[in-house]
Amino acid sequence: MLPQDPYQLRLSGSGGQGLITVGVILAEAGLLEGYRVAQTQSYGPEARLGASRSEVILSSRPIAYPEVSEPDFLLSISQDAFDKYGSQMPEKSLILVDDFYVTLSRSESYPQQIYALPIIHTAEELGNKLVSNVVALGALNRLLELVSEAHLKEAVLRRVPAKYRELNAGALEAGARLAQPQAKAVS
Repeated sequence: MLPQDPYQLRLSGSGGQGLITVGVILAEAGLLEGYRVAQTQSYGPEARLGASRSEVILSSRPIAYPEVSEPDFLLSISQDAFDKYGSQMPEKSLILVDDFYVTLSRSESYPQQIYALPIIHTAEELGNKLVSNVVALGALNRLLELVSEAHLKEAVLRRVPAKYRELNAGALEAGARLAQPQAKAVS
């Protein structure tokens, strides 16, 4: 069951961090779950290392407009992405950031609920920083409970080469563990 219907997500980071892939995987998992889905993506002019964004809408009803207009959730795993999109988030939204690569300003007050988790560090502990996107996906799904873990894992395994399936399955589980119910919001 969605926290809100429709539920709008913005996934942001630097080009090459795999956030577009995460959007595609989440959209596919949403379809497996029986939702209606829209997924869009945007790259900065640099394409690699510049800002990138993937947006996903999940709904039980027809989706009138395929782009996110008022996001309910933001994932940012780079400072540039947080600086660009964090200020655009409504007060009622939830934000998930990497706790090392995104620094929250101490002088600024954030009305949103923000979780800062060691996403990239966890991927490094698994032996490959490139699975940080899947760690983030596991964490966001545990926080939001958008789709079943089985459907999410199925969508991940459909999208990764066979030799990386075990690593990505582990990354998904590690992300879910990061966001256990005892995870505390920092704001």
